Amino acid sequence: MSRSFCLTRQCLGLTTRIECVVRPLSGESGLWTLICAAGMADSQPTAIKAQGPFHGPFVAESVLDAIASNLAMMGYEDSAEPSIWCLHMQAELRRVNATRGRCLGDCQFHPDG
Repeated sequence: MSRSFCLTRQCLGLTTRIECVVRPLSGESGLWTLICAAGMADSQPTAIKAQGPFHGPFVAESVLDAIASNLAMMGYEDSAEPSIWCLHMQAELRRVNATRGRCLGDCQFHPDG
């Protein structure tokens, strides 16, 4: 199983690009997330989405494979080009980790307070 992919599709002379990657969430929780970025090939991504958390990399990778299969049915093809939006997806991972940290901190019980 792959932990990332880049797919493209040609339509009306424009190239649409989708990059997806599976990454572990911070901490030692064993949780993973799937991050996808989409947009026109020669510009910044117009959408970045995270899914999860998933319990372990294999669960996240199976979702990644299902997404790739569905996109292939819509005409997307594997691209040999390197990832161009990896910094955008890394920023989304930092945002997800920060959000998780705040939620975990807000849910703690403090009987003395």
